[in-house]
Amino acid sequence: MTAILALTLLLSVLIGLSLGLLGGGGSILTVPILTYVAGLEPREAITTSLFVVGVTSIVSVATRARKKHVKWRTGLFFGAAGMVGAFGGGLAGNLLPGTLLMIIFAIMMLATSVAMIRGRRERPDTDARGELPVAKSLAAGGAVGLLTGLVGAGGGFLIVPALVLLGGLPMTAAVGTSLLVIAMNSVAGFTGHVTSLELDWALTGGVSVAAILGSLLGARLSGRIPETALRRGFGVFVLLMGLVVLVQELPSPASFVVGIAAATTAAAAAICRFAIPSCPLRRAELASQMVPQGSEGH
Repeated sequence: MTAILALTLLLSVLIGLSLGLLGGGGSILTVPILTYVAGLEPREAITTSLFVVGVTSIVSVATRARKKHVKWRTGLFFGAAGMVGAFGGGLAGNLLPGTLLMIIFAIMMLATSVAMIRGRRERPDTDARGELPVAKSLAAGGAVGLLTGLVGAGGGFLIVPALVLLGGLPMTAAVGTSLLVIAMNSVAGFTGHVTSLELDWALTGGVSVAAILGSLLGARLSGRIPETALRRGFGVFVLLMGLVVLVQELPSPASFVVGIAAATTAAAAAICRFAIPSCPLRRAELASQMVPQGSEGH
């Protein structure tokens, strides 16, 4: 086993760990790992990502289903609409330059990281509502699925807030249902992409096995790690990875400008957070700590 393959498999455990703990984030990690570590070209990395995340999500949703954390009607309607969008997105992705796909992916990573760091509030009536209305399931599912197929993202960090904010599902149910939708979307997106590609199935299988092992570990750790700390730490990690991808893919001098702006913003945020008592970042953190959090990540 080469050092690069060993590193790829080791990092792939994080893919499953993310899905098992947070109900999303697998593709946020998978595409950069396959592109910048394993050396795959963007389209092949995206297609492989869809397969890996799909298989891992199927295993994870089985674990959640045993705990009755999956809303099957909502997930199936949301996922069915998502599969149509994901298949179309997969076909469209074959027509776009790989660099453009990676830039779109990086922008999505940045938006996702902000949502993770800020967090989301659960409604007090979540348990009463139970399922997402069919019309909302179809509309939201189609939109998320299109993005899923286009850039190879399972969409967990888009699905979970949609289920919480639109349907009022509790976080535990949103995470479990998200995994069902991710599995459906990933299968459809993979079908759309694989029509014009030949994958390295040995690498794909190895990464899938490593990710599944990570998902099982994540399921065991679920509830033992404070959700707020886990979500924010992972959000910062996704933010950094998104910036790295953006700097790598943007042409000069845009990449230089983005890098300088990101470094300056990060430094300013750190100084504000740790050196200024009246910093808004501190107030936001205190406010979020006063809001009840779900026991599961997202």
